[in-house]
Amino acid sequence: MNTNDTTLGYDRKLCILPFDHRSYFEQLLGFTEPLTAEQSAQLTDYKKLVYAGYEKSLELGIPKDDSAILVDDVFGMEILTDAKSKGYNTLQSTEVSGDNHFEFQHGPDWKSWIEKVKPTFVKALVRYNPEDHKDLNAQSLDGLRELSKYAHENGYKFLIEPLVPASDDQMKKLKDDKHRYDTELRPQLTARMITEMQDAGVEPDIWKIEGMFDTDDYALAVSAARRGGRGHVGVISLGRNETDEIVEIWLKVGAMVPGVIGFAVGRTVFLNGLMKFQSKEFTREQAAQDIAERFVHFYNVFNGK
Repeated sequence: MNTNDTTLGYDRKLCILPFDHRSYFEQLLGFTEPLTAEQSAQLTDYKKLVYAGYEKSLELGIPKDDSAILVDDVFGMEILTDAKSKGYNTLQSTEVSGDNHFEFQHGPDWKSWIEKVKPTFVKALVRYNPEDHKDLNAQSLDGLRELSKYAHENGYKFLIEPLVPASDDQMKKLKDDKHRYDTELRPQLTARMITEMQDAGVEPDIWKIEGMFDTDDYALAVSAARRGGRGHVGVISLGRNETDEIVEIWLKVGAMVPGVIGFAVGRTVFLNGLMKFQSKEFTREQAAQDIAERFVHFYNVFNGK
């Protein structure tokens, strides 16, 4: 990708293997903060195993230019550096992991960490329901606006991952039915969230959103993302650690909608391999192969193969 491209948006295909999870990996390994040096090394090694799976997926036929890795610089700096040297598309996460609003992982020094890597994309995850925690939403917008401005002024593309968790009141009205929330409320809330962020000066090139079950719902998100002259902005679907069957539906439905350019599926791809490696059912090589084959599977699902 040309990092000097200042046009807002990214409308090429992009299928991402994300493994920037930090608090989740700590839970998986049974670690608690603060980590020892040995624990940090083990967590880093698990991320290197996922990265090995990504590289195997390229050998199995996924085009390098259509794919990317998303990893953190806390445990994945060596991975980011290696991937950059090989010309892979890289996404570097910037947020504190597991927080209920957006904060920079490295506080006021966050820009220097991006400059150490110079990734293709800077990435931010945020929890943002337009009808809930409006004070936290406002705090998040301050940091996200700063990140958005910095990215575009310094030649980086910007991907945002805004999760829209249901509020207690919303779930009460839906009798605690999560599927009803996903199908009846979340699509409209997602579109509202997108427009609120845009109006606040947050301008990602790609919106990484929770998957939808209906083409009209994806189209609603794309319409919001591309409103007002933002015609090249892309939308991708994340996996949310759902079952293979749910993720396949989300990817197949999304692939039918212009503007949905790919996906970012992490745990649904890599968790099986890591857990079987952890339990010694898989060798390291077998785990990487499993991760690669699962990533290829979802790539083929999205591309109708």
